[in-house]
Amino acid sequence: MSEPRYEQVARELRLRILRREYQVGASLPSESLLCAQFGVSRGPVRQALAMLKNEGLVTVSRGKPAAVRSFDATQTLDTFTPFTQWARLTGRSAGSRTIEVARRRVSEPARVALGLDADDFVVEILRLRLLDGEPTMLERSTYLESIGSLLFDVDTDAISITDFLVARGVRFESMRHVLDAVAANGIDADNLAIERGSPLLRENRTSWNGEGVAFEFADDRYRPDRVAFSIVNARTIDPRDAADDQVRR
Repeated sequence: MSEPRYEQVARELRLRILRREYQVGASLPSESLLCAQFGVSRGPVRQALAMLKNEGLVTVSRGKPAAVRSFDATQTLDTFTPFTQWARLTGRSAGSRTIEVARRRVSEPARVALGLDADDFVVEILRLRLLDGEPTMLERSTYLESIGSLLFDVDTDAISITDFLVARGVRFESMRHVLDAVAANGIDADNLAIERGSPLLRENRTSWNGEGVAFEFADDRYRPDRVAFSIVNARTIDPRDAADDQVRR
């Protein structure tokens, strides 16, 4: 499947920003110029700019060219992008070092998140995730046994687990993200090359399939000096407000 045009536009603009071709506060080319540069209509250009806005790289104002907001691309929680894809989109290289893949009885809090009994078996994966070769996130993933067993015969250092599971028919229909801060324990410190007790940004994520069954619980711990998250909120406009706005114009 070919990459959508808006993603091509977003990837190129993202790389230009990360290469510092535009300074913070500087305007990008106008929509019409971007259309001409990339040979696309305004639709893909606007979708690309919306992606960059969600990542915290640009600001978008009606009637004005988009402007560079920051050189630091962030993970967004309004849409889910697997770590490997997110790294690629931000012009960086993702890596993995699998520490453990094991079948064992479920432990807390995965048992509660997945709705299992204490005697149920799951598959747990502990992986160190790298950005440009630097330790960035320690990933603890717990899967229902029927899902996790698919991972025993693959090299989890060479794949995006999410992409692999999707290709085998697993549907990530909905997710819940919970963010908090935790102190690094011994395992975190050893793998992330930090001092024990250092602050980490933790994301707990539960994933459900199309039938509403929770099948994945993740405890991902990020070095906050390497990754930040952004949450994008949009105001839903009441149709009556829109009508009033039209009258005022």
